[in-house]
Amino acid sequence: MSGPVDDARAALDSFARVAPDAERGPMRLRAGLRVLRRTATEVQVGTDPRWAVRLTDLTPADADLLMSVDPRTDLTELVARAVDVERARALVAVLVDARLTDARPPAAVLRGPAAVDADVWSLLRPDGDGTRLVRARADRVVAVLGLGPTGLGIAVGLAAAGVGTLLLDDERPVRSTDVGVCGYRWADAGSAREHVAARLLRDVAPHVSTVSDRRPDVVVLVEYGVADPVRAPALVSGATAHLGVVVREADTVVGPLVVPGTGPCLRCLDLHRSDADDAWPTLAAQLRTGATPSEPAVPAAVCAGIGAAAVLAHLDGLVGLGAGVTYEVSLPDAVPRRRTWAVHPECGCTALPASLVGAQG
Repeated sequence: MSGPVDDARAALDSFARVAPDAERGPMRLRAGLRVLRRTATEVQVGTDPRWAVRLTDLTPADADLLMSVDPRTDLTELVARAVDVERARALVAVLVDARLTDARPPAAVLRGPAAVDADVWSLLRPDGDGTRLVRARADRVVAVLGLGPTGLGIAVGLAAAGVGTLLLDDERPVRSTDVGVCGYRWADAGSAREHVAARLLRDVAPHVSTVSDRRPDVVVLVEYGVADPVRAPALVSGATAHLGVVVREADTVVGPLVVPGTGPCLRCLDLHRSDADDAWPTLAAQLRTGATPSEPAVPAAVCAGIGAAAVLAHLDGLVGLGAGVTYEVSLPDAVPRRRTWAVHPECGCTALPASLVGAQG
C-alpha cells in the first residue's frame, strides 16, 4: 500500500475530521508499529502487508520528521512543533486515513497480556477498536475438561487473552510427564490438576474466575485415544458449542469446533472412520480404557495455541477453524496438518440442535 502526500488540502480535511478532542485523548501511532526508512525520500510504516504504508516523494525534512515518530509520540503535539505545520498535518493525515493511528483515552487501554491482543486487533479490525473486542471476553465463560499439558495450555491462553471465567475439570494428579512448557512444574506433581491449573490461571490473570452458574459459551473437551461417545452428543443436544481435542498415540487432533446445528459433530467423525474401517467401533471401545498417553511438550504447546485461537475466534464472533476442520500435530516437525470433514448422512446432528436453539431463543 503506498500513497504520495501531494494533495495537502484533502489530507488536512481528513486530519480535521479525526483530530482528537478532550473526550478521545492524544493521537498516537498504533502500538507495535515501527517507522522505517526506505530511502532518503521514502518511509514505510509497519511491515505487515495487510496494513503497511509507504510514504513516497518526501523531502528529507519530511522523512526526518516521520522517523521521529513511535507509538509514544503525541502526533498532535508533533504537528504543532513542526516547522511546516501544514505539511506535517498532511503527513499525519495519511497515517490517519490508513488507520495506523489510535486516539483511545488512556482509561480504555488494557494492561497485561490481553493488551497485546487488543493492540493487534486494533490493526486488524476495520473500526480500529481492538480494546472493545478484548474487553467483551471478560463476560465469557469457557469450560476446559481435561487438564493435561494441552488442556492447561488452552486454559492459560484463554485467561491471558482476557476470558473472564474458566471452569476447570480434571481431578487426576499432575504427573512428572506433564511438566513442561504449558505450565506444570515438578513441585506440582501429585496435586490435583484442576487445583494447580486454577492457581496458574490466577498467576497469569489475577481477575479470572473459576466458578460460575452460567452455562459455558464453549466447552473444550480434551480426551485421550478417542472422543467420548456420550459427552459430545450431550453437548450437541444441549446446543452448546464445543471444541474436540484428542491426544492419540503419537499425535494430537484439534477440532472440529462444533457449533450445534451447523457442520459435522464429533460423532460424524466416528461414523466416517467406521465407514473407512469396519473394525473402528471395536478399536474405539478399547481406546476408551487403559492408561492415558503422555503429551510431548512441543505438540502440546502447538495444539494449545491452535485450541485457544479457535475458542477465541468463536467468542469474538469471527471465523476460526471453520466447520469440520481438524488439525493433526505430531513430532518431529509439529507442523499442523489440516483436514476437513463433512456431516455424516446417518448422524442427523444438524437437524435436532437447530430446533433446540430456536426453542431456547
